[in-house]
This record gives sequence, structure tokens and C-alpha cells, in this order.
Amino acid sequence: MIELTHVSKHFEEIVAVNDVSVKIKEGCVFGMIGTNGAGKSTIMRMITGVLKPDGGEILIDGKEVYDNVESKKLFFFIPDEPYFFSNATLRDMEHYYSSIYDNFNRDKFYQYLEHFELDKKRKINTFSKGMKKQAALLLGICAGTKYLFCDETFDGLDPVMRQGVKSIFANEMEERGLTPIIASHNLRELEDICDHVGLLHKGGVLLSKDLEDMKCNIQKVQCVFADKEEEQKIMQSLNVMKVDHRGALVTITVRGSREDVTNLLASVDTIFCEVLPLSLEEIFISETEVIGYDIKKLILN
Repeated sequence: MIELTHVSKHFEEIVAVNDVSVKIKEGCVFGMIGTNGAGKSTIMRMITGVLKPDGGEILIDGKEVYDNVESKKLFFFIPDEPYFFSNATLRDMEHYYSSIYDNFNRDKFYQYLEHFELDKKRKINTFSKGMKKQAALLLGICAGTKYLFCDETFDGLDPVMRQGVKSIFANEMEERGLTPIIASHNLRELEDICDHVGLLHKGGVLLSKDLEDMKCNIQKVQCVFADKEEEQKIMQSLNVMKVDHRGALVTITVRGSREDVTNLLASVDTIFCEVLPLSLEEIFISETEVIGYDIKKLILN
């Protein structure tokens, strides 16, 4: 488990991270969402021991990370702009990381290179941005570490590669309990891969929740009521988060299980009624509006 407790970081007058407390469970895919400047990369660099926190505590499996060589063997960190040795090939990088990580899987690495059509003898500085991201991901996955930190790693990957990496993540999690931690500015990129998401804004955490819990406990209902009295009746019964009227059609975002909401709706007279699934984006909009933040400004297409 990774634990951050009241962590803060300043760069002169700039507060990059402010009193952040988060727990990242083993065996899940943790998504860290936020715009540029929200503190994602700074938090990543503190967790991985690149930066020292000004305050608070960071533990990986109960041990501090900064200046701790043993703790750093537990993870592989892929920064926003992956670093490779000058004029190195993928074979050169494999030799290097094999010497650092005892569990580096060389056979699997070369199988992946062949599968994704990456030339092991070609100099990496001739690769495109997307190819460099692919190379960094495959090196990180094959390092055999318990945790894999990815800072904007999916940015620049084509849809086919993105799905391929997600499939590899799933296999590695099942086979050896890999825990990927992914930072991104794009909520949609993480919707179908993350189990838990933390939303960062201005160096703080707005919310941190399991996606399944969020999806199960927020419903979107579209109804046409027989009359206004029936609408008012159901509004008093439901835990309403948001209401939108478009002519006779009423769209209500409510908190509660699908079963409970459906049973309550059955008690009123409606001409039309349907409970619809919400996207991750819609869930986050609803959750953050309740606490007074407009997440629409934080979601980039």
C-alpha cells in the first residue's frame, strides 16, 4: 500500500501540493486526474523519491521512499517525457534495466517489442513521441516491479496501443499483482481502466473514491411526469443532486442504488421513465458540483 499523509510541497512562493492525504491500495489501477498545474507530477515525483516533501509523510509498504534504495526497487517511474540514454537502442535500455531490476523479464520484453513492431536495434531518438511512450511503458511493465507510475503516459498513444497496454495491465495485475498509478489531465482516457480515481485541483485532493462505488450510488433518471404534483412528490423522496428541465422531460441525477431509485419511481405516476447509466465524466461533474467546484473547467477533450 502507498500512503500519503498531510503531504505538502512548495517551490518558493508557489504551493504545488497542499496537505494531501491519499491511500493507494495494492492490486488496483489508481487514476490521478487534474489539469496542468494541479500537482499531479509533483506528487508523482515525491512518491517516487525524486522530490522530498516539505511536510507530511509518504510510505510505500510501510517504508519511507526518499533516499531509500530498497523502497525504490518496488516501483518503476515513467515521467511525462521518458528518458533514454543518448543514441541508445531498446536493446541497450533492456540491458541497463536488467542490471537494476532483478525481476526484469527479458523474454516478455522482446515478445512485446515484436508484437508492437518496435525495432530493438533502432536508435530511440529516431522514434516518434508515441513510439517513445510505448517503449517506456514496455520497459516499465517488464521491470517486474510491484508498482508502476505513469505520468501522462497515455498521452500520445494511438487507440490500438492504448487498448493493448490496458490488456497488458490486466494480465500483469492478475499474474503478479501489479499496481499501476496513472496521472492524466484527461478523464476520458482513464474511464475504462481505473478502479479508483483521485481528483486534484490547485495542489489539493477534491475527492478520492472507488469508481464502482461511485457508479453504483449515482443514477441518472429521465422522466415525463403525469403532472407537477407527481414530480414534487418524487423530488421529496429522492436524494437529488441535480435537476434539468427540457420541456416536459425532466432529467434528475440522484444518489442511491439503482434498485432503490427504481422502486421509488414506481410509486409515482409517470408517462415515461428510464434509469440511465452515467459516464465517469458525468459522475465527476455531479460529485464536484455538490462540493462547489465546476469540474467542467478541468475536463479536457
